[in-house]
Amino acid sequence: MPSLVTAAWAAWRAANIPPATSFAGPDLATAIVKLGIRVPPQARTAATLGAEREGTGVVIDDAGHILTIGYLLLEAESILVVTGDGRVLPASVAGFDHATGFGLVRTSRPLGCRPLDFGNAGDARELNTAVIAAHPSAGGLSDASIVARRAFTGWWEYALDDAIFTAPARDNHSGAALLDTDGRLIGIGSLYVGDAIDRGVAFPGNMFVPIDLLEPVLADLKTSGRRSGAARPWLGIYSEELRQHVVVTQVLRDSPAERGGMRRGDIILAVGGQAIGSQSEFYHALWASGAAGVDITLQVWRSKSVCEVAVRSIDRMEYLRPWLTSAH
Repeated sequence: MPSLVTAAWAAWRAANIPPATSFAGPDLATAIVKLGIRVPPQARTAATLGAEREGTGVVIDDAGHILTIGYLLLEAESILVVTGDGRVLPASVAGFDHATGFGLVRTSRPLGCRPLDFGNAGDARELNTAVIAAHPSAGGLSDASIVARRAFTGWWEYALDDAIFTAPARDNHSGAALLDTDGRLIGIGSLYVGDAIDRGVAFPGNMFVPIDLLEPVLADLKTSGRRSGAARPWLGIYSEELRQHVVVTQVLRDSPAERGGMRRGDIILAVGGQAIGSQSEFYHALWASGAAGVDITLQVWRSKSVCEVAVRSIDRMEYLRPWLTSAH
């Protein structure tokens, strides 16, 4: 991983010295679209993600499939796609994959535009220059440097073994395309982060989900809306890693964790007898426990003593309002 000085120089260079690319902005105009999503006000995700959401989508085939970041689509009741030439088309959720974070939308009819080609995210090295492409109303194109390739763990029971981090940071990143210098898609924008290089200092940037994670599940998402096989067990807690301890910061209402007796402030010490000291270890132990529906025994530190809490896990999508019913 580059030093702080090297990463800062690479980010400055990307922002101020245009890179040599083999494509022009107009080449992307039809493949980069705007998504307008509306969810019911009573939806479980409305409080955190909003009842009205906007983001970018990337046309990936001739059938009208559009790739974006999945959290935009959770519990969606209506979706509108705004194309580069101003057309507005209705669309529906075609698929969602919690493990990667990808979401797939399909328009009511083909868009008639050239889809973006996939690149190889594995070739995206630290300090390489890349291009972030969003819909013009969300900032359009900007140059960035890849300042880190590293693992990412989120507080919502989500983790990637190898995410792409870029700088300088930009707003309106949700669903934005990360392109190599040949204009090929290598990642989808997920988050604004304050520690892109993970050096213990503030270094704002963005996290992208590598496109290589899509290939193994794309056919399943198109045909059945989700990856094949058993779903991961999900508890319904938010957590934070503090001094090599996993602390529960929130227990979602009506979640398996709440029904099992988990509490805010619990420190998770072990999963099924396997000691854990980080969020990453927690998630890997949880997901290795079996398929959704398995009973999870957690050893937690609470009120100055260790106790066991048994939680009957579920598939996360069971907790959310069933968008799949209206999508297919």
